[in-house]
Amino acid sequence: MNIKTLLLPLALAGVMLLTAPLQAATEIVDQVVAIVDDDVIMASELRERVDAVSENLKARGMQLPPEDQLIRDTLDRLILESIQIQMGQRAGVRISDDQLNAAMQRIAAQNRMTLEQFTQALAQQGQSYDAMREQVRREMIIQRVQAGNVNQRIQITEQEVGNFMSTQEGQALTQPEFHLLHALMPIDPDASERTIEAATAQVNGVMKRIRAGESFKKVLQTSNQPYAFSGGDLGWRKLEDLPSLFIEIVPNLSPGQTADPVRSGSGFHIVYLEAVRGLDQIVTQTKARHILVKPSEIMTEDQARELVEQLRSRALAGEDFADLAKEYSEDIGSAQEGGELGWTMPGQMVPQFEEAMAATAVDQISQPVRTQFGWHIIKVEGRREQDMTSEATRAKAMDYVHNRKYQEELDAWLRQIRDEAFVDIK
Repeated sequence: MNIKTLLLPLALAGVMLLTAPLQAATEIVDQVVAIVDDDVIMASELRERVDAVSENLKARGMQLPPEDQLIRDTLDRLILESIQIQMGQRAGVRISDDQLNAAMQRIAAQNRMTLEQFTQALAQQGQSYDAMREQVRREMIIQRVQAGNVNQRIQITEQEVGNFMSTQEGQALTQPEFHLLHALMPIDPDASERTIEAATAQVNGVMKRIRAGESFKKVLQTSNQPYAFSGGDLGWRKLEDLPSLFIEIVPNLSPGQTADPVRSGSGFHIVYLEAVRGLDQIVTQTKARHILVKPSEIMTEDQARELVEQLRSRALAGEDFADLAKEYSEDIGSAQEGGELGWTMPGQMVPQFEEAMAATAVDQISQPVRTQFGWHIIKVEGRREQDMTSEATRAKAMDYVHNRKYQEELDAWLRQIRDEAFVDIK
């Protein structure tokens, strides 16, 4: 497996390039090939990128363009990278080691490796892990620069979202999806009455076991005599993508239910609804306050934890939690409001915070919990079930419209910064 082919760096996006290394690329001597504002691009850098692109596209089996086009397109991408990196430097964009480590962990996981295995695999392919880290750091900076500049160019009105949702495309996007398991007992349309009776008896026996609580998959796997079942997992399907035979059946099922057997010209069908998504979305919201204490140069980790434990004891003893938050909490966004977080939804807070909040009963205060921000204690003031179906559907449509506009604006912005930059190609 060529790990480099799985990274798909930003520099390669949207470019049709070679699928094999070029001999000409190895003949370039090390010299300045382009000046870009306050930066330079060296021939060695261009040669390295050309080789990487060639290896990448060779593994993907793409057709080779002319050699001069490969070099020209690759140089153009390096110029755009340089412009964006310099913009990031001027704006103070920084990628911390923790953020970069997390990104490398994700890349290793995508390759189904541990980070150590990933590093060893790179070495076996003659690639440097440190160089890979630097490449990923650059790409993360570029992504942030692009997002910061392009998002502010995008304006989406409520009317636009509503108009999109009323289109056929919008309605298809927001339709619910069903995860189905399907089993078919093939029966010849011209089968004898005796055969049909025997098959019907077997199907009825299967349904009896399923409705008695046995697993759908297990029952079908052990019900092959005298007639075998075929079929399997149909995956996630929108209603319009289902076989016409199932369209009226599936919406009436709840997850975990098996429909009555249906006979067609192919035989007997049994359909099981594994799960559904995109229908009514009822979420549990939690109303809470918190106090945050951050370890620092003047407060050690142990001291920060000890302070939140003391604050918890004082609150349990009767002191007002909101007053303690105003005095001690270091969360700028909530401290002056007595640590008030309002009603929060799943996924809104970092995982460690959410786990502690979920484990705390209403009107109780959590044990101290450590997150990336510091030490917290959380007071849960209420819980409620909220129907977020309309909001979720509209958010999905909003994301689609935004992503479509984003690519258009990104292309326009890249052309603009290229035109405005000082570029001298040697």
